[in-house]
Amino acid sequence: MTAVNRGVATERLGPWLKGFPSAHPPIACDAIARQGWNVLAGDLPLPLALIKRDALAHNIAWMQAFAHERGVQMAPHGKTTMSPQLFQRQLDAGAWGITFANVFQLRVGVERAGVRRALIANQVHQHVDLDALAALRDEHHDLRVVFLVDSPAQLALIEAWRATRPTVPALEVLLEIGIAGGRTGVRGHDDALALGRALRASRAVRLVGVECYEGLGATGDSAVDEPYVDALMQRVAGIARALEAEHLFESDEVIVSAGGSAVFDLVATRLSLKLDRPVRALLRSGCYVTHDQGHYTRFVAAVNRRCGCEQGLTPALELWTSVQSVPEPGLALLTAGRRDVGFDAGLPVPVAFVPAGTRQPVAADPAWRITALNDQHAYLQFGGDAKVQPRVGDRVGLGISHPCTTFDKWHWMPIVDDDYTVVDAITIHF
Repeated sequence: MTAVNRGVATERLGPWLKGFPSAHPPIACDAIARQGWNVLAGDLPLPLALIKRDALAHNIAWMQAFAHERGVQMAPHGKTTMSPQLFQRQLDAGAWGITFANVFQLRVGVERAGVRRALIANQVHQHVDLDALAALRDEHHDLRVVFLVDSPAQLALIEAWRATRPTVPALEVLLEIGIAGGRTGVRGHDDALALGRALRASRAVRLVGVECYEGLGATGDSAVDEPYVDALMQRVAGIARALEAEHLFESDEVIVSAGGSAVFDLVATRLSLKLDRPVRALLRSGCYVTHDQGHYTRFVAAVNRRCGCEQGLTPALELWTSVQSVPEPGLALLTAGRRDVGFDAGLPVPVAFVPAGTRQPVAADPAWRITALNDQHAYLQFGGDAKVQPRVGDRVGLGISHPCTTFDKWHWMPIVDDDYTVVDAITIHF
């Protein structure tokens, strides 16, 4: 085990963390399996977000194999989890590197997980961030970081910073291609080519590839998504070829990167462009690592149909709660709320039920619904004539929709086996 890995393994868990037993003394992360804790035996307080070990392993291996079969490499987006332990698992599985959203996230990956190849899928332009990036490269001479540029204004800020640090090596950048009404990225072909010329002329940066993000336009309807992605990737290919024709790339290989978690299959087959120099195709999906029971389940169902995948991604992240009150017929209040689970892409879904005094989960009644969340409460509507009616002290397991905004509500999560015995843990650093 490397020094970096060892440091992550010995990170301290203790009663200052939500979900850790408040009467238990602190322990090292790698000692948690020796405690013999079981979530359904009441050994940890609820609510508790957890990860199922086998589903996690399946998802990491499945996506890595998916990318390999299509001739692309993974640079999974670390902002989904911000967990060094999960970064390490993704790298160990064969990922080229890890993607981040900003320099803060990059530092976490570099210092806590030993990341040495990284893509910042965002514009870096503030001097304080450029200082931090330069410092990281000074501290770790084997570190490669590539970030996005989409405007002459951003380039001007980078050049002004570099003028005060003339000895700093040029920064590697990708030209980002955007879509009308979307987020960042150059909108037009001519503007992209003009920016490419400016990047090539600058001593502050080196243009090493192109990038786009297709996720905001995905609908889950293949009849809409396929022509949309095809048109976007044709634009990316056309701009890349135009940049190459003018010899604007300054690298032995050209990075071409795209890929959120919704239509990654459509992107993957279009990343390996035919250029005069080698192309490194990087797929940046992030939510696959735990998948979900809502937002991405719908999108990945379409992925499975398109690729003929019999067993695709599997939900690995659950939120376990306790019934704390049944104040009226058909309504139960659970011990979890907006502080504990993401709700930006849909409310959580009841998936499992464990009566008080037992440890055997059963499927939740399909008619059960979470209809609202407060800060610390979830409203479970179950109907007065339901066959199974939750009572105070029962446990309800919730599936989540959009893992990103559940991870950022926790500082750690246990990893459990099929019996919900804790076998490992991760730490989370938002």
